[in-house]
This record gives sequence, C-alpha cells and structure tokens, in this order.
Amino acid sequence: MTRHELDAAGIQAPGLRAAYTWCRELNARHGRTYFLATRMLAPGQRPAIHALYGFARWVDDLVDEPDEGTDPAVLRDRLTELEAQLVTGLATGTSDDPVLTAVIDTASRYRLPAGYFRAFFTSMRMDLTVTRYATRAELDTYVHGSAEVIGLQVLPVLGTVAPRDEAAPRAAALGKAFQLTNFLRDVAEDLDRGRVYLPADELAAHGVDEDRLRWCAGRGSADAATRAAIREQIAVTRRSYAEARPGIALLHPVARPCVATAAVLYGRILNRIEDAGHDVFAGRATVSRKRRAAVAAGALARAGWARLRHPDPALRLPE
Repeated sequence: MTRHELDAAGIQAPGLRAAYTWCRELNARHGRTYFLATRMLAPGQRPAIHALYGFARWVDDLVDEPDEGTDPAVLRDRLTELEAQLVTGLATGTSDDPVLTAVIDTASRYRLPAGYFRAFFTSMRMDLTVTRYATRAELDTYVHGSAEVIGLQVLPVLGTVAPRDEAAPRAAALGKAFQLTNFLRDVAEDLDRGRVYLPADELAAHGVDEDRLRWCAGRGSADAATRAAIREQIAVTRRSYAEARPGIALLHPVARPCVATAAVLYGRILNRIEDAGHDVFAGRATVSRKRRAAVAAGALARAGWARLRHPDPALRLPE
C-alpha cells in the first residue's frame, strides 16, 4: 500500500500500517475487478475497502480452499475462534492478527455494527455443511451474510449524499448481484467442490437436476434444458443489478465511478455467458484485460474530476 493512501486515511501506527498493507496485497492478488475499481476511490478511502475485502477473502478462502485432509469440524472450530477473536477485538479495539487488526480499525472508524460480521460468519459456517439450496429463500439466507452485508459494510466508507438508510438496500442489492454473478460463472468449479449455488426448484422447472449438471460438466457443454435454466438465473441476477443501480446516484460523487465500474464489469460476465449461448460449461466467463482497461480508462478520468470538485469523503467521520 502506498504511503500516500495510509497518510490520507490518517493511519500512522507502524503495526496498523503493516496490517492494512497486508490486506491490500490480498485484494490485489485475488480480486482483479474489485482492486481495479478501488483505484478510482480517493486515496483515504482505499485502506478501509482493502481491509474489508481482504478480511472477507481471507475467511472465504479458509472455507473454500482448506489444506488437504482438513476435517470440516476443524474448520468449524477455526471459524468459531476467528469470530470470537473479531467480536472481542471489536469491543477492545485490538488484535494480534494483521487482518483482524485492519478490519477492527476500519469497523471502529466507520462504526460498523458487529451484526454485519456475525451474519458473515453464519454464512461461512453454512458452507461447511450446506452444499445444496432447495429454494430461492434458502439461497437468499446464505447470500445475505456472504454478500449483502459486504455492501452494507463498505457503504459508510464510500459515503452518501442521501440518508444512509435510503442507500442501504441498494448497496445490499449490489452485493447480492455480484455474488449471484459469481455463482453463474463458477457453476462447474462449484460442482467440483460438491456444491450447487442455484435453487433446485428453479432448475427443476426446466427439467434440470444435479445429475444433469454433472453430465453437462462431464461433456463440457450444456444441453438445451440447462441453457434455459441458466437463462432464467441470469434474468434473476439482472433484477438485482436493476434494484441496485439507482443507489449509485446516492453515493458521494467521489465513490460513484468506482461502484459504477465494478457493476459494469461484473455485469459483463453475464454478457459473456449469454454470448456463449448460456453454456456455463464451455469455459469460465471472464472479461478480458483489454475490456477492463477500456471501461476503467473513462471511469478513472471521471473519478479524478470528482476528487478535484469534491472534498475527500474519507476525511469526514460518518454521521
């Protein structure tokens, strides 16, 4: 992390600077789209976003990519331990872990409710035992803790020009849209992990079940029924983007280019799936580096102009 960003955020203690730097490196390694978007924020906002994303990425990887042979009970105990450490840290303001140190500091600066983090850990524990979702309502319970609360956490960092309660549902909807997009992009990868993040009843309406999904994955191509089911899932996901879109105008002007860019780039993953005939088994849908750069170029110019015209929102504590 550049000294400029840390200085702009008012982060001076050496240990705290090191903790935020570690989170920034996590973000840079694992979230190309998110990391690119954060470059459009004011420097003083970036450390907090890196802390929140780095924390979520760190815990999610603990669940999704454990060391070979790790017993689920051991992972559950580790999550319980981490949650207890975080809750204690939120109360005391300290931790010995670098990731927790940064996220605790961010939570204190922006007065983030501990309930957001508890909901996140609830969903992470679900991943240890729940591998199928019978209905949309069941999936929504998981998505609330795994994605919607992330949108709610970053909202105070981004700042708003409207009451935060008005912007909060839009922020949650965007977090949900990103997560649903990931589910569609990663159908084959999740199957390999023994998971299906698509509602079974909605798949069944098209004659699709897990056996059919695995058959499609085995041959590297989706059949007509599965393509139809994916088409419907994309429509559901686009409704979340539509719900979230008006919330961008409610953000502080400095934050709008960042969030708009992330929404555009993630939305284009859905475009890539559609371009492939809704075949999520033909290859992983991605947005090319050239396309990301093209989208980012204009947004960076808008972000720079916004920072010139408006005070850095990170220099004001939230109300």
